[in-house]
Amino acid sequence: MKKYLVEFIGTFFLVFTVGMCVRGGAGPFAAIAIGFSLMVMIYAGGHVSGGHFNPAVTLAVYLRGKCDARDVLPYWIAQFLAGLVAALLVSFIFNGRPTGVTASHPLINSIIVEFLFTFALAWVVLNSATAKGTAGNSFYGLAIGSTVLVGAVAVGAISGGAFNPAVGLGVFSMGLESAQQFGVYLASDFVGGAVAALTYRFVNGTD
Repeated sequence: MKKYLVEFIGTFFLVFTVGMCVRGGAGPFAAIAIGFSLMVMIYAGGHVSGGHFNPAVTLAVYLRGKCDARDVLPYWIAQFLAGLVAALLVSFIFNGRPTGVTASHPLINSIIVEFLFTFALAWVVLNSATAKGTAGNSFYGLAIGSTVLVGAVAVGAISGGAFNPAVGLGVFSMGLESAQQFGVYLASDFVGGAVAALTYRFVNGTD
């Protein structure tokens, strides 16, 4: 239960930061805040749960062989529940202030960039936080958070820059993204995480 609680807390603060930045008009500083939010939550909880805070990352770590099968579903439940609770709290805080028009993104382009940067995120997680060659390092949180920051700046305007199905649920629940885009976040992000794990195993074996 401790691991699941830590996954809930970390995912909650990540999605809450996303919502507050978007609804609050953080502009160009949003990507920095979101990347740093993930980084600090990883440093805070990584030693307990692994600091996934992302269902696609959990899938990648499981396929890589560093997450017990019995933990996958509870991690997903904690992560998605955290995304939903964060979305409800953001909506409560901004009660009476409209979200504006739901974002519109080109479908194929969104599928491509969400896959690519979720792959990149999972690839960085696996190589910086689970590989023998980088065991015991103190930079893994910075590397992972920076990957999200880079992705948000590079392709946020194309897809919304979720790279995380729990974030996708959160922004959909806040009315910031459409049901179709939530579907993109689910499909592309899970596939990106899975392909990253398979690529890691091809390059590194079972380590």
